[in-house]
Amino acid sequence: MTTFTTGTDTLTRDALAVLQPGFAGTTAPDWVRRRVGEGLASVALFGRNVTTAEQVTALTAQLRAERDDLLVAIDEESGDVTRLEVRTGSSFPGNHALGAVDDTDLTRGVARELGRRLAECGVNFNWAPSADVNANPDNPVIGVRSFGGDTALVARHTAAYVEGLQSTGVAACTKHFPGHGDTGVDSHHAIPHIDLDATTLHERELQPFRAAIAAGTRAVMSAHIRVPVLDPDRPATLSRRILTDLLRGELGYEGLIVTDGMEMRAISGAYGLEHGVVLAIAAGADAICVGGGLCDEGTVQSLQDALVGAVRSGELSEERLADAAARVRALAAWTADVRRSPDATVRPEPEIGLTAARRATTVTRARGSAPVTGPVYVATFNPEANIAVGDETPWGVGAELERLLPGTSTGSFTGPDAGDEALKAAAGRRVVAVVRDEHRHPWMRTALDTLLAADQDTVVVEMGVPQSAPRGALHIATYGAARVCGVAAAEAVVEG
Repeated sequence: MTTFTTGTDTLTRDALAVLQPGFAGTTAPDWVRRRVGEGLASVALFGRNVTTAEQVTALTAQLRAERDDLLVAIDEESGDVTRLEVRTGSSFPGNHALGAVDDTDLTRGVARELGRRLAECGVNFNWAPSADVNANPDNPVIGVRSFGGDTALVARHTAAYVEGLQSTGVAACTKHFPGHGDTGVDSHHAIPHIDLDATTLHERELQPFRAAIAAGTRAVMSAHIRVPVLDPDRPATLSRRILTDLLRGELGYEGLIVTDGMEMRAISGAYGLEHGVVLAIAAGADAICVGGGLCDEGTVQSLQDALVGAVRSGELSEERLADAAARVRALAAWTADVRRSPDATVRPEPEIGLTAARRATTVTRARGSAPVTGPVYVATFNPEANIAVGDETPWGVGAELERLLPGTSTGSFTGPDAGDEALKAAAGRRVVAVVRDEHRHPWMRTALDTLLAADQDTVVVEMGVPQSAPRGALHIATYGAARVCGVAAAEAVVEG
């Protein structure tokens, strides 16, 4: 029989304080506002909560009417993973594009402008940057979310991003500790295993996190991955060896530890949501990310009950829960203090995202290729979107080429017959083929083979990790599929 906890006792307030739940709707539900009054210290925004910047500003004002120092979190990596611009595509290229440019001042400036816009909307906690070293090009979930495959590059850009974002009073949350870059499994679906030796782990995966800690990152997010060299039994999110002994002890990190989304099957499927939350706090996590899928008051109640029940049964120490809650409140106080500071104003740089996307774009021209001078047919080859990116956000170059080359038309294709279908739809017109991680999708490679065999003047735009060799009359690599990457690619098509 479940015993529901209510009221404002210290234990209940601490259990609420460690939760970072999501909710449905574009205004603050009554239950969320009530829970904030009872001790909830954080809420999380997702794409479903966003229509416009003005609406988000009104929403966060509603929430802060209940608690001035409330942490309002968002998963705004920019690039392929955007919540603030979920329906239009991001105004900023993602990490891989910034890594391709390799200008830390630019990365710092992009993060600062992103932070300025988040702060202006009342968002003060961003689950970014991704500090994963993209060691496995076939990684199904990180890819362009990483600055790259070189450890030193990832480390210096992670630090620059943290510095830029936090200069606006928005707390950075460096993820996914101890490093999600060498996985071949998406932890939204199952528990990935990273079979590394200790030397590789310390010299490659952990270096960007060391850099983030040195740069003062206010939060670190755990990964739902199993790393046997560190803990053969439990994934990082539930591992005391990884969160407490390694992150706190060996790396000397004192800030907030946040879990990745606890509904992800790597945790909820293997341990159960409620038990997983208890294990995470016991292992050393301070804040529980939940709400990407489950976003109702019943979820908050069940997790609160699970934490209180675990303390009362002796499974979780009251001191550990109190310490976790104190760390959440300390971060909330920091963001509130910065927001009230007269020095918190940041000069707008509205064009920096497009500037960065243009600088990242790489163009390879085949000898003797004909320039693009008139309308084209844009064939976009759509892979299945991973859950982190989602399928709501538009991508590609079609809309921009329709503007730049009047008479251009577009189509979307997938599967083993995609190339033939695109050729038929193009009806003899010159084709601009848009792909995303061609190297990971054999059907996509076959589609390009078909198009290029039919017309060597086919233009190829790669908006994922440019792992495959450039081909086509013109090959354009954008290192990401943000809206601004599409603008930069379309400009490159026209300029030839």
